[in-house]
Amino acid sequence: MRHQPRLSAGLRKEFGDWRLWWERAAVVGMAVLAGLTVVGFTWLSEAASLRFTGLRAVRWWLPLLWTPLCAALIVWLTRRFAPGASGSGIPQVMAALDTELDPSQRGLYVSFKLTLAKIGLTAAGLLGGLSIGREGPSVQIAAGVMLQAERILPRRARTNAHSLLVAGGAAGIAAAFNTPLAGVMFAIEELSRTPEQRNSGLIISCIVLAGLIAVSINGNATYFGMIHALTVGVALFWPGVLVTVLSGVIGGVFARLLAASMSGDARDAATRLRARRPVLFAALCGLAVAVIGVLTGGATFGSGYSSTRAMVEGASSMPAVYVFFKFIATWLSAWSGVPAGIFAPALAIGAGLGNDVALLVHQPLAAPLIALGMVGFLAAATQAPLTAFIIVMEMVDGHAMILSLMACALVASALSRAISHPLYPTLARFQLRRAVAAG
Repeated sequence: MRHQPRLSAGLRKEFGDWRLWWERAAVVGMAVLAGLTVVGFTWLSEAASLRFTGLRAVRWWLPLLWTPLCAALIVWLTRRFAPGASGSGIPQVMAALDTELDPSQRGLYVSFKLTLAKIGLTAAGLLGGLSIGREGPSVQIAAGVMLQAERILPRRARTNAHSLLVAGGAAGIAAAFNTPLAGVMFAIEELSRTPEQRNSGLIISCIVLAGLIAVSINGNATYFGMIHALTVGVALFWPGVLVTVLSGVIGGVFARLLAASMSGDARDAATRLRARRPVLFAALCGLAVAVIGVLTGGATFGSGYSSTRAMVEGASSMPAVYVFFKFIATWLSAWSGVPAGIFAPALAIGAGLGNDVALLVHQPLAAPLIALGMVGFLAAATQAPLTAFIIVMEMVDGHAMILSLMACALVASALSRAISHPLYPTLARFQLRRAVAAG
């Protein structure tokens, strides 16, 4: 018969080792700093977007000059000083977590230098009006901050670099969306495929703490507004099925297109130009994004927050061509080589898709279909259905749609997997080639 441990022995084990508390304090302190860093990055990104809006108000044609110039300069700076800052940031963290990667090469993907570069370069992309988001970059930014805890941990600490990267990356999502639960799910679903039981409590605490830091500063509100979809009836069944299928198929095509174009494996003329003249290619992508933005009256510029919020709150509805043009603008922005996330643009595309179906079937209650489009397209593009479900669930006023949102995310993700390999693992394998080349 096993005996329960004596209370005094348990207390000595818990409080008698100062190294344990030093370790906890270091990790928690870095989690607070990671949350504050993402909050600051959010503020800078929003300020940059507002500056671009002001520039557009001066002369309608200025983006035709400004956006290509910004894209070219950002790509030049990225390739010259911080190659690891290009792209979303999520594939870099996944590459840094690869068990076959030499620890000495981890700095190729995550470091404090890359954190600073990612903040400035992503904000510059939004200042240029490119169709990018800040949520993916927030993952790499927060992971770079959390990894600094390794420098001050005591010897033989139980928390290793793997745990810090998982906690930091997920904390970035939690702080970016003001949703700690989404950060925990992102850690389980995308980053930590083999979680360490002994550190799971501390990791989750750090993720939740970073999210709470964002909530306490930004307020308990969602960036895309609140979806008032209290009634889900039989009349919405077939339109909901249509939104789910369309978001899964189009999201799968989006993921496949991004994976193929950003990996550089294609042999078409555009890919060859991107390899030989990356700065010129970025300028051409920026020009195309600017032309699309001008043609759509500015709707496709930036992350898509304002357009998405307008649809979510029922203030306005986008024209049917919005989905197509936002899709192209987001693809070109990512393909250009600038640091660029896709979470916010994917939510904007999904919202437009739901809005289009509502107009097609003359459905007066567009809000539920917009919610389904957002969760479906994000789940299909990232193939992280549970994370997508939780992010959108936070925006829904009431619980009537929870089961519908979950089903939509799972079905759309399954359809996407039939079309494309998972986007982030595919891009992570591409990132690992740099380690091989550098080694």
